[in-house]
Amino acid sequence: MTAISTEQLIHWRRELHQHPELSNQEHATTARITRWLQQANIRVLPLGLSTGVVAEIGQGDAVIALRADIDALPIEELTQQPWQSQQPGVMHACGHDLHSSVMLGVAHQLKRIEAQLPGRVRILFQPAEETFNGAQQLIDAGALEEVQAIFGLHNAPDLPVGTLRTRGGAMYANVDRFQINISGKGAHAARPHEGIDAIVIASHIVTALQHLPSRVFSALASVVVSVTRFTAGNSWNVLPHQVELEGTVRTHDAAIRAEIPQRIRSLIAGIAAGFDGGAELVWQPGPPSLINTPAWAEVALHLAQQQGYDIHTATPQMGGEDFAFYLHQVPGVFVNIGSASTHGLHHPAFDPDEAMLAPAVQYFTALAQRALAEVQQAQELAS
Repeated sequence: MTAISTEQLIHWRRELHQHPELSNQEHATTARITRWLQQANIRVLPLGLSTGVVAEIGQGDAVIALRADIDALPIEELTQQPWQSQQPGVMHACGHDLHSSVMLGVAHQLKRIEAQLPGRVRILFQPAEETFNGAQQLIDAGALEEVQAIFGLHNAPDLPVGTLRTRGGAMYANVDRFQINISGKGAHAARPHEGIDAIVIASHIVTALQHLPSRVFSALASVVVSVTRFTAGNSWNVLPHQVELEGTVRTHDAAIRAEIPQRIRSLIAGIAAGFDGGAELVWQPGPPSLINTPAWAEVALHLAQQQGYDIHTATPQMGGEDFAFYLHQVPGVFVNIGSASTHGLHHPAFDPDEAMLAPAVQYFTALAQRALAEVQQAQELAS
C-alpha cells in the first residue's frame, strides 16, 4: 500500500488551520472534508447532520469507528506562521485540524485497500467538541449504530513527536460547570451597613468551596473545584446587589460527582444566610469521565510500539474530552500522540510539529485493520 504523502497531509492541515470555525458553526469545514472524501470516492453517510461528516469504508458486519474533532476556539492567533488563521479571533489552538488531517489520511489509506478489509471502518469528523455537545449529536444521529469499538486521538504538545500514551480505565475527568448567583442589597460604598454586601458573601463562598476537595472528600480522591469568573458591580462607590460566580468541578468517581452539587448548595446557602443574603446554584453537567477499555488500551499500546512509537502509560488527567460519551456506549480507547509545541493547548501561540501527522496516519490505519480483525473473529466465535 502506497502511503499518502506527507505533503498532502500538511496541505489539508494548513487549509483547515487557515479557515477555523467555532463549535456548531463548522459549515465550510464540513464542506471541505466532504469534498476531500468524495474526491476519493469514499462514501459519506446521510445522517442529516447540520455540521460534521461521517464516512464509511469497507463492507461486512464487523464495524469499528475512528473519530476526529473539527471545531476551533475563540482565540486570536499569535504564531505568525504563513498559514495562520484568516478568521479574526478564531484559531485551531487545540489541534483539531491535526486530528482531522490524520483521519482524512486514514480514510484515503483504507480506501486503497477497501476490498481487503474484513468489515467496515466508520470515520467520524465530529463538530462541537469544545462545547462538549458534538459527540451526543452524532450518537443521536445514529453514527454509532452497529459499531463494536471506537478509537480516537488528541495531540499532546508536552510530548515529543514519536511518543504515544494511553491507559486502561479512567483517563480524563468528569467535567461539570457551575454558576452561583448571589443576591444581597445594594448600598452606597460609604454606608455598607445599609446594604447586604454581595461581594463579601461571594468572597466567603469562593474560599469555602476549597473546603470540598480538602476536607469533605478524601485526599486520595480526584476532586478539583475552580472558580474562574467573578462578576460584580459597575461603579467604584456602589455596593452591587448581585454577584455571579462561574467555574468548574472535575472528578473521576461517579459517586463523588453525584454528591457534589448538593454539597455546594448546602454550603452556599449557609454562607449566604449568615450574611442575610441569598445564593442559587445553576449546575450544568458536562461529559463523563473518559474510561478506556483495558483490553483495547493494551492493543493500542502494543501496536504503537510495533509502529515505532515510544509508548507510555498515561496518568489520569483532570481535563475533559467528549469522546467519553462514545466510550459509555461502546468499548474502545483514546490515545495522546506527541505534537511537541512550545506552547500548550488553547494558547494563542500553539504551534504543533506537523511531523506527527504521517506516523499517526500509519498507526491508525494499522489499528483500524487490527480492530476489525479482532471484532470479526469475536463475531465468528459467537456465531
